Amino acid sequence: MSIRDVYIVDAVRTPIGKFGGALAGVRPDDLAAHVVRALVDRSPALDPARVDDVYFGDANGAGEDNRDVARMAVLLAGLPVTVPGVTVNRLCGSGLEAVIQAARAIALGDASVAIAGGVESMSRAPWVLQKPERAFPAGHQQLHSTTLGWRMTNPKMPAEWTVSLGEGAELVADKHGITREQQDAFALASHRKAAEAWAKGLYDDEVVPYPGVDLARDECIRDSTSMEALAKLKPAFRPEGGTVTPGNSSPLNDGAAALLLVDEDGLRETGREPLARIRTSAVTGIEPQLFGLGPVEAVRRALEKAGRSFADLTTFELNEAFAAQSLGCLAEWPELDPDIVNPRGGAVAIGHPLGASGARLAGSVAHQLAAAGSGTGLAALCIGVGQGLALVLER
Repeated sequence: MSIRDVYIVDAVRTPIGKFGGALAGVRPDDLAAHVVRALVDRSPALDPARVDDVYFGDANGAGEDNRDVARMAVLLAGLPVTVPGVTVNRLCGSGLEAVIQAARAIALGDASVAIAGGVESMSRAPWVLQKPERAFPAGHQQLHSTTLGWRMTNPKMPAEWTVSLGEGAELVADKHGITREQQDAFALASHRKAAEAWAKGLYDDEVVPYPGVDLARDECIRDSTSMEALAKLKPAFRPEGGTVTPGNSSPLNDGAAALLLVDEDGLRETGREPLARIRTSAVTGIEPQLFGLGPVEAVRRALEKAGRSFADLTTFELNEAFAAQSLGCLAEWPELDPDIVNPRGGAVAIGHPLGASGARLAGSVAHQLAAAGSGTGLAALCIGVGQGLALVLER
């Protein structure tokens, strides 16, 4: 059986909203439906009934995104009821996992046209209540927030594995000797690059604002921040001697992203020139508390499978869960030119709506390669509980 080439024809995303911000009133299934509908509308030559499957990443799934949010997005977007949908969860890597699974289906001939993406509303993530151990309990019961991080943790898990995400970032800072000032400088650069990219119109081709919501740009970008302003923020996870702050971490966010993937037959049906071609992917595991370094080995393996090196890369979208985590990864890739990493800003500024981020990164790489006309790009994320995921694209 021959392996088919897989092309990214288009990629869209919403502006990323802040926690409790402009998109907080929008259900996650509506956010997902919006990007699916926008993607289909941008390829009018393609019959929506030709979409073989819709893959969507979603890290939470405990609230309005329950009941297979991918299928809900298909129905809410008005696609034919014959179009199926499947929701995947690899936590922070869910959106990229959806892209990889869709690409794999096309490469193996199980599909010709697919939509892949991700969604998360961290604002609307519910509290959940466990069922009691016995009927009719007399005491109070505990609600657990599903917004982010560990909850209802299995007591069999070693304590060193179940530290908070922020403490995990502090451990990476300890391991690589990353200072508070280095983290703040990284965060400042992320905001400046993102603000500049928006000012230059570099996101105009991919961002589709949600109708009826006054949000045309990513909501968390702080154009006027400075090293002085960042230095005033207190450590969030280690009160004494900590280096990780709200200013050098990604915020809590809401948003959705989606990509249109096709084989040669599907490409002809769209009548469009592809943005990029999917080359290889890789996933790896690491100690849960060092989740921030998860991309290190995944990136190396993906490049090796593609027959490429860091020197071949023209752009690299690395999810900025924390500045410390990103700097830790960069420290382990000395051969990588840091100037090609997140040229249009990263998650510290743009935001990190968990299930959507991987799709946002893949779409951004595809658009950057199309703008350049040629090159090799890479998207990668660290993943809570200790994994790394990477995807290589070419044009």
